[in-house]
Amino acid sequence: MKYTLRQLQIFIEVARLQSISGAAKNLHMSQSAASEALQSLEHAYEIALFDRARNKLALNAVGQTVRKEAQSLLDHALSFEEVLKSHKELGHIKVGASFTIGNHLATRYLAGYLSQYPQADVGLEIANTPEIVAKVLDYQVDIGMIEGEVQHRELQLIPWRQDELVVFCAAHHPLAQQRSLSTRDIKEAAWILREPDSGARQTFDKAMAGLLPDLNVYMEFHHNEAIKNAVESGLGIGCLSRIVLQRNFDNGDLVPLALPRRDMRRTFYFALPRKRYPLESVQFWMDNCRSLDA
Repeated sequence: MKYTLRQLQIFIEVARLQSISGAAKNLHMSQSAASEALQSLEHAYEIALFDRARNKLALNAVGQTVRKEAQSLLDHALSFEEVLKSHKELGHIKVGASFTIGNHLATRYLAGYLSQYPQADVGLEIANTPEIVAKVLDYQVDIGMIEGEVQHRELQLIPWRQDELVVFCAAHHPLAQQRSLSTRDIKEAAWILREPDSGARQTFDKAMAGLLPDLNVYMEFHHNEAIKNAVESGLGIGCLSRIVLQRNFDNGDLVPLALPRRDMRRTFYFALPRKRYPLESVQFWMDNCRSLDA
């Protein structure tokens, strides 16, 4: 394609006014730039669009035909621009969230977001932290919400909120009566944990530094509910976010177990690609999440 929309805009304005200087003034450009753009359009297709006589311009037969098509094309381009603007206002957004955040937090923020963008199409993809990071970097989602700190030169991490992992067992488990685990208890227990790549597992492994070779990791699951069900069945003890477990603690079917001198705190992050143009919808999503957590 040898023409630009700007050239068509100049051509139409010159045709309307029959004056290059008048068209240049209306389009906020120099007369020489307008003249050069018009000549480039004609030379690119080896046609003349105007009859030129005594410094006056008049559309010739070719120009008359081209003008109609050019106006139609420019009108369509302007209409397309309005569509793009309206979609910005609609606030469409694709959110990627790791399992704990996606299943227990992300849906809470939808009401506040949709009150600002009632026509928005909001997509939510839930996977483990590495998968969400990959989707962020591949622009498959507009923003990620992850449970662990990931180092990648093309990834921007923005701290969002604090979280705490809790070790727990079933109410009928022998450890439920003592409520606190000794180093011996930790080594002898059958652990039911998230998969190694998950944010929860990374925090657990960090907290258990020095004891990892001695731990009995009996089962590993990708999903929190599977871990809770296995623990509730008495197969072992688990470790998940307090967000996931609080209702079970309140109901009494699961019991928290303290780990003295083991730091189980962690940070949740928003994850964005560093080079992506900032989106208004993404900024509002982050602001909305923060305001509801305050």
